[in-house]
Amino acid sequence: MSRIPLRAAVPLAAAVAAFATSNTALAQVADQPGAGLPTIVITAQHLNEERSRIDTQTGASTYTFDSAAIQAEPGGDNVQLNQVMLQVPDAAQDSFGQLHIRGDHNGLQFRLNGVILPDGISVFGQTLPPRMISSLKLITGSLPAEYGLRSAGIIDLTTKSGALHPGGSVSLYGGSHGSIEPSFNYGGSSGLNTYFATADFLRNDLGIESPDGRSDPLHDHTRQHHAFGYFEHLFDDSNRLSFFAGTSDDTFQIPNLSGVHAAAIGPGLTVNGQSDYLSNALDESQREITHFGAVSFQHSQGDLSVQSSLIARYSSLDFSPDPNLGDLLFNGISEQAYKQDVAYGLQSDGVYRLNEAHTIRAGVYAQRDRLTSNATSQVLQVDNTGAPISDVPFSVVDDSVNTQMIESAYLQDEWLIVKTLTVNYGVRFDHFNAFTSASQLSPRINFVWQAAENTTVHAGYSRFFSPPPFELVGNTTIAKFANTTFAPAITTADPVKAERSNYYDLGLEQKLSEELTVGVDSYYKQATHLIDEGQFGAPIILTPFNYRYGQVYGVEFTGNYGVRNFQAYGNVAFQRAIGKQFESSEFNFSPDDLAYVADHYIHLDHEQQMTISAGAAYVWQSTRFSGDMLVGSGLRAGLDLPNGTSIPNGAHLPYYRQVNLGVSHDFTREGMAGLAARFDVINAFDQKYQIRNGTGVGVGAPQFGPRRGYFVGVSKSF
Repeated sequence: MSRIPLRAAVPLAAAVAAFATSNTALAQVADQPGAGLPTIVITAQHLNEERSRIDTQTGASTYTFDSAAIQAEPGGDNVQLNQVMLQVPDAAQDSFGQLHIRGDHNGLQFRLNGVILPDGISVFGQTLPPRMISSLKLITGSLPAEYGLRSAGIIDLTTKSGALHPGGSVSLYGGSHGSIEPSFNYGGSSGLNTYFATADFLRNDLGIESPDGRSDPLHDHTRQHHAFGYFEHLFDDSNRLSFFAGTSDDTFQIPNLSGVHAAAIGPGLTVNGQSDYLSNALDESQREITHFGAVSFQHSQGDLSVQSSLIARYSSLDFSPDPNLGDLLFNGISEQAYKQDVAYGLQSDGVYRLNEAHTIRAGVYAQRDRLTSNATSQVLQVDNTGAPISDVPFSVVDDSVNTQMIESAYLQDEWLIVKTLTVNYGVRFDHFNAFTSASQLSPRINFVWQAAENTTVHAGYSRFFSPPPFELVGNTTIAKFANTTFAPAITTADPVKAERSNYYDLGLEQKLSEELTVGVDSYYKQATHLIDEGQFGAPIILTPFNYRYGQVYGVEFTGNYGVRNFQAYGNVAFQRAIGKQFESSEFNFSPDDLAYVADHYIHLDHEQQMTISAGAAYVWQSTRFSGDMLVGSGLRAGLDLPNGTSIPNGAHLPYYRQVNLGVSHDFTREGMAGLAARFDVINAFDQKYQIRNGTGVGVGAPQFGPRRGYFVGVSKSF
């Protein structure tokens, strides 16, 4: 019995042509194994293929980009990774680089070369530079048993290597908002060793989304440094040792609204004799640092492939409030906050082809985190009526150190029942112990049916278990703020629980012709202790909380078309995400919201009921013209009623669209081999639109999408 084709075994719910490749291909390499190629190239590619065999996406929805596809987008590999990911179906953009896939709040797990990267305080989408990527997969839907802990999706990256991507380049990119971004990358091999390294520096005056829609927001400068390196040693054609490490050091000013007075919108306090403060003068800042690395040993021989890894990640966030106590006048508190999380992990995964019909996969994972959380807050003392006793602030120190342990294991079988039908079934076990502890045995089953030569149907069920994001859990000791200007109206602070859910997925892909492929995919998630996150203070630190009950469901329509030098794609997605009854971190909510949500389902703040993404690219001689578009129905906002009450997340922001255009040219035909230039226009029609308006559950300050920007770049390969 022959093996089922990869297209059927791992169906693609949609392909993002010109920007995303078909799922039938892995990372594209210019040189294929064959006569005349160096042995190290053949061996490295063979081991990459064996490593990819350890993972399976049978029944899941998988979207794949390669480095050429990323480079073809407006902005190319100069943009952040989360901006690249906005082109997949049902991906809603949010502030601070957040990305919501299929109605989940974050819930994404990042993997590099099959290695899990532990969650960190900063968002990984801003830490991993796209120029390090050989290929990128988003795996979502009903996930096989090997994927756990985070259920919204797996962002699986394959890094470039010196054997398959020799040589290097330098580039300079910049333009609007005072932006400048120099970068370089270089890879090569020596004997049985290969290496690849990349680094960049970014500075601009639009580090965080504008709070008022201005193209030049006040106090919004950022400086960012990123670097990544990959090294591998090939012992022979069956064994290799690899190592990767990355770092980012990002500093942000917190942008200010213009012309707002604390006396008008603040709690009406007097601090050291001062009762007003102009928002223009606020001077808040935040620094985020991340270091990560892993060393892996891979053995692949015959029907067996195994990879084992030791993993480490350090991340920290340091928020500095306005030094003149402007925060206290606006918010009733001025908080200096520092968080640090150090995580170590051990991961081992393997695959064994038992026979023509059965492929067995199994693995284990363990992780230990150490979280340090320090906060020093300036507040005023108040009496029993809430009136300040004195205008002289005093400090409340709230420090803590906590530890988390995670253990996971899975076993699954990919069974080729007949030539046209594959089932992947398995079970995984997860346990964690942190602020709370819990465990779960989670069955998974997925079917893929090649209904006709050009028709693929997939269906699946997965039981998910997602521990709360330990690194973000707040440590506020409520009692310390009693009789102060930061005393909450609600004093209940139940710990955040692990989310448990049942997930169902059904989809179809139809190849209408050699040029045109369309698909439809539907999903339904039923959750208890549904995890959401919100910003409940001045520091840009998201705090998790639970809804007792949650439902998320939707449908995606996708298509891509490609003929000769022209390619285009389009995605339309509809979703609904609702939750009921806050059951943790209750002190963050108003009594009215707490009471309303106890008896009513409400929309989750990150729900976007309709999302459209589309794009096209055309190559004429050595010039590529490209464009992409995002359309959204808007995230949620509070709904004010005529009787003076409000419904949390009862409204949504207006529809918006953003169109980006790009053109790039390779000067090889003009006798300047390796020289390329590009020109990009972001938000070409300069639409002013809100991502957030400052209302809704756990929503901080307003944020707007980027205004029109012009960017130019030049690069030289060698």
